[in-house]
Amino acid sequence: MSLRFLFALLGLALTAAAAPVVIDSPGGQLRGKLAVDADGALVYSVERAGREIIAPSRVGVTVDGVDLGSGVTLGVPVFGALDESYAVLGGKARARNHARTLRVPMAPAAGRPETVLEARAYDDGFAWRLIVPGAGRRRVQGEASGWTLPAGSRVWFFERDSDWKLKSYAGEWISAGADELATVSKQGPVQGAPLVAELAAGGGYVLVTEAARENYSGLRLRAVPGSRVVRADFAEAEEGFVIDGPIITPWRVTLVAPDLDALVNSDLIANLAPPPDAHLFADTSYIKPGRAVWRWWSAGTGTPEQERQFVDHAVALGFEYTVIDEGWLGWPEPWKDLAGIVDHARDRAVGVFVWKHYQEVAAPADNWGQLRTFLDAVRAAGAVGVKLDFLNAESKDRVDFAIAALRLAAERRLMVIFHGVTKPAGEARTYPNEITREGIRGLELNKMKEGPIPASHNAALPFTRFVVGAGDYTPLSYSRPGPTSWAHQLATFIQFTSPMQIMAEDPAMVLNDAATRPALDVLKSIPAVWDETRVLASSAIGRLSVIARRSGTTWFLSLLNGGPPATVENPDLSFLGKVGYRAVELTSPQPRTFARREIEHAGAQTRLRFELPAGGGAVVRFSADQAPASLPELQGRDGLPNFHAKASAGGLVRVAYLGGSITTADGWRVQTHEF
Repeated sequence: MSLRFLFALLGLALTAAAAPVVIDSPGGQLRGKLAVDADGALVYSVERAGREIIAPSRVGVTVDGVDLGSGVTLGVPVFGALDESYAVLGGKARARNHARTLRVPMAPAAGRPETVLEARAYDDGFAWRLIVPGAGRRRVQGEASGWTLPAGSRVWFFERDSDWKLKSYAGEWISAGADELATVSKQGPVQGAPLVAELAAGGGYVLVTEAARENYSGLRLRAVPGSRVVRADFAEAEEGFVIDGPIITPWRVTLVAPDLDALVNSDLIANLAPPPDAHLFADTSYIKPGRAVWRWWSAGTGTPEQERQFVDHAVALGFEYTVIDEGWLGWPEPWKDLAGIVDHARDRAVGVFVWKHYQEVAAPADNWGQLRTFLDAVRAAGAVGVKLDFLNAESKDRVDFAIAALRLAAERRLMVIFHGVTKPAGEARTYPNEITREGIRGLELNKMKEGPIPASHNAALPFTRFVVGAGDYTPLSYSRPGPTSWAHQLATFIQFTSPMQIMAEDPAMVLNDAATRPALDVLKSIPAVWDETRVLASSAIGRLSVIARRSGTTWFLSLLNGGPPATVENPDLSFLGKVGYRAVELTSPQPRTFARREIEHAGAQTRLRFELPAGGGAVVRFSADQAPASLPELQGRDGLPNFHAKASAGGLVRVAYLGGSITTADGWRVQTHEF
């Protein structure tokens, strides 16, 4: 055998070793590639429909001073598949976890630990993570991991001109060119996730973030000057953080959507999170979504008697919960008074959440003894959940606290709301007792010097922050709407997803003000969770959000205008199908007014036109015609043997009767009368 032939064989072997590992999504729309570049570094890239979305970008985690993504040799890949569905609480009833999977060992070099890369390809995204088996304490000092964002894309990020930006994630959503991210913010080149890139020439959308964050620090993104690259960044900086035992990075996620409807309806973040522990969540009957009243925003936390009055407001609104916020522990007998409020609420089928400052229960000593003591007292008082506030970071110690709180609360059958907290990363799937979290610039800003919230922020949220999980924005203000209309405020109650939807406004104004009364029955009927969500074609991030949502047989169409005056004419109502509906339309001709229009016979062919001023909005509720047989029959009432009547929310009686000249084709006539 000649020397030349031997070199040729060696060249073929090296070429084969350097060939990328490719994984295609189940439907073939998306492809992920893993390769070792010329410098021996592990990189990945993402393609959709043959178009490169993420150019080759680094993969790597530094453990005890060694970058485990450099000097890499990939082993034999093992492919697999996932296809399952599960119930969710949010914009739809069920999610589907359908992916192709990949596991690639990386041959350890001398002095390096064994490392495994796992990846998943979905039709709407690609994700990977690194697993470093082993025991003992090791220090993670950062990641080389990053994303090379598409050329010509415009990136949406949240901005806040203070050091609170990356503590509470309560920034205003704005946009800049992908190559401007390193310099656009006065707070520096580090941005919080998610980032949402709007691709050039109508090429769709890319969202980058993380999922399944546990026993690790939270991901931030540092823009690299002179490029479109964002790299992993952590609150602990060069000092890093210590992990005892196996190191599993959270999934590094690239969500790819051809349009806003696909973006909003993606299940990717929840799909990447582990399912709930079967033992810890053997009984989930205590986890109940709903709507809550909340005194803090409108008048501050009250006395026990004032908080008891808010329970009565919840009853009047048909809401399921009340939240008692900061200050209640200053009552003369706080736990006794709390138990009294809970008793009052329980008799009226209202659940009570109570607030606690994170720092007062933050010590991990004695298996989180402070936290366990507090949760035991909450459980003994009969409250249904806790609101834990002011975590103000996503460093590993705060991530550890949040997970501990969810576990310990689940053991006591308590729900959890997090405030002063960062982005969700799928926790609500793994720990379904996380009923909502803040990590969003919400309506509390309208009562602060830094506010009020611009309409453009609201029109961006459904396509940015809410894509990755529930957000406790605490929507709906008539008394402090900022530069928005009342109809805009009502629309946020529909569009802003939170299984615990906490209303900011004083219920007394909602219930008793004659000017807000035209919207009362519609507000009462808006649920906290949905069966289906549709984003209509006229939507554009930050300018206009037009979203339809279904609960049972009822549809709500909602519009948020975040830009200049706009006309929305004949939105596509095909989601209504062939069913007949009664519709109620609410608009605001002037910012602090409601105009109500009722349409008795509405359907997919109904033509609607909305003239939306800047900051305007609109809501339409489509209620499917109900079979009169479902109404209680009142035989002989008013001499009509075939007469049915049913009281409904908002002081209305719905009557149906058979016969006479006003019958419909099927023999029944349904009318609504106010009393």
